[in-house]
Amino acid sequence: MHGSVYLARKVGLAAGTVFVAITLNFILFRAAPGDAVSNLSRVPHASPQLKEALRHEFGLDQSKWAQYLLYLKELAHGNLGISFADQQPVSHDLATALGNTVPMVLLGTVIAILFGVFTGTVAAWRRGGITDQVNTNVAIAFYSFPTQWLGLMLLILFAGVLPTSGMTDEFAIDPSWWAHLQDVLKHMILPSATMALTLYGEYTLIARSAMLETLSEDYILTARAKGLSNARIVRRHAFRNALLPTTTMVALSLGYVVGGAILIETVFSWPGIGRAVYQAVLQRDYPMLQGAFLVLTLSVVVFNLIADLLYFKLDPRVTE
Repeated sequence: MHGSVYLARKVGLAAGTVFVAITLNFILFRAAPGDAVSNLSRVPHASPQLKEALRHEFGLDQSKWAQYLLYLKELAHGNLGISFADQQPVSHDLATALGNTVPMVLLGTVIAILFGVFTGTVAAWRRGGITDQVNTNVAIAFYSFPTQWLGLMLLILFAGVLPTSGMTDEFAIDPSWWAHLQDVLKHMILPSATMALTLYGEYTLIARSAMLETLSEDYILTARAKGLSNARIVRRHAFRNALLPTTTMVALSLGYVVGGAILIETVFSWPGIGRAVYQAVLQRDYPMLQGAFLVLTLSVVVFNLIADLLYFKLDPRVTE
């Protein structure tokens, strides 16, 4: 019973958060000066009559309340609207952008989790030693670096060695699927590495903290009293229990990964959702911005919900 109440409360809270985010997205974008018509880049010398016709076509001549109700109505039917910039369905543009973002983000995130958890565990095991100091200080340094600065440093260091912009070689003529895959992976190295280095420090510090707390438990002292080796204690006892806070924190941070890709994709001109958001801001493309930020909001809310449910699965006492 407690589990059902806990689940219902968390799902209800997530749904309420999404609704508030939808409303704020609608308000904030329209609070910015200018609109999609006054900032026309494709028609720089548009006449007042043309601008007025475009405002009517985009629905910008209606009251904000009417626009909001229409937005909610279309959203309830799964329609994210039509992009002002290219007149394509926002859902189509977002699907294409997400299809480019997810592999890059996923590769960098998996590397960061594996490497961060490993170095954090080693640092906790060697607490107070030179290994701990080096791992901790390096993790803090990478955790402190601004994402865009780190991306620019990698771009400068590896320019001429690895591709630094785009997703594929624009001059490749009818490549085979294998050659295309190799090309994409080669272009993915720097943005994925930036993502991995940005997250690595955070995961290292989380894993180290969780492992130190676990190693101070009574059952660990009992295991040491039995004469078990440190390696076996860490591998068979401490590591499994330290995964509880580590796993939930990783799930929480994953929701923000897609949002963090905005800076990385802008630096490396990666044609993903981050780049799409950047272009939509410049063009005051309200439907695209609303759709993109809805996706970013959903990623944060969903992963937070997953973290809550995962924590409940690993430790049912959270409902007590």
